[in-house]
Amino acid sequence: MSHSTSPDGRAVLTAVACYTLWGLMPLLFMAMAQAGFGAPEILAHRAIWSVFVAGALVLLVGQGAQARRVLGDPRTLGWLALSALLIAINWGVYVWATTHHATLEASLGYYINPLLNVAAGAVLFRERMDRWGAGAIALAAVGVAVQTAALGHLPILSLILALSFCAYGVIRKRVAADAATGLFVECLVLLPFGVALLVWLETHGAGGVGFSSTTGLIWALSSGLATVLPLVLFSSAARRLPLSTIGFIQFLAPTLQFACGVWAGEPFTLLRGVSFAFIWAGAGVFAFGAWRRSRVIREAIRESEPA
Repeated sequence: MSHSTSPDGRAVLTAVACYTLWGLMPLLFMAMAQAGFGAPEILAHRAIWSVFVAGALVLLVGQGAQARRVLGDPRTLGWLALSALLIAINWGVYVWATTHHATLEASLGYYINPLLNVAAGAVLFRERMDRWGAGAIALAAVGVAVQTAALGHLPILSLILALSFCAYGVIRKRVAADAATGLFVECLVLLPFGVALLVWLETHGAGGVGFSSTTGLIWALSSGLATVLPLVLFSSAARRLPLSTIGFIQFLAPTLQFACGVWAGEPFTLLRGVSFAFIWAGAGVFAFGAWRRSRVIREAIRESEPA
């Protein structure tokens, strides 16, 4: 875990690439839905094919020995099984949202998530939260309240996405396993469930698109690649950056998701607009606070340098 006041530049770029890919992922699932895939089949293929992509990555980066060591360590394996459960919940809800015209509600969850990361960083890792971070969280809370009024109920989908991924990030930050190894083990944990789900769908006439044609198989394989790549980037960045820095960069993903939802023609009411206005205000306050802190750090470094 990094405690440096100056974040690793390559780790920052890794996080930016990760959240760009996540932000554009709704387009993949929308296209798969148009090709005939249902949300459960997409989820099953993600669980199945991601293990092969993650396994190839483990071999490519020479972490085979580490993977065997993790699989033989019950404590580490237990933590990774828990993180696998959390990411499976996150995948399932997100796939359903993006294939059922709820991408805007999903993007709200990922606007909330960075602020949860800030709070988790302060509570669990003793990362300092200043008044800008506290103000951003307060504005986000108002945004959630307004969204509740707009929907007529709590934005459960948004909250599940935010809470599950925040908890996933906290666990992955604590687990003693490199990014590729940890993800491979998580995918191994999920593999039998993915196979069982796909078999159940096949026997009940609700699946089969992924194996019906070459095009269907390409879509299925792409879901595995799209699953693994950003998660590897995230796991790598999360272990090298403070959660507060991750939280700032993460605003990129929901902004792109929001754009995907609007592009897809999802309803955007006035009250929902007010809700997002509060969320965006929170993001703006947080970004300003992050910029202000970085300026103070640069000035302190400049003053400490010999003349």
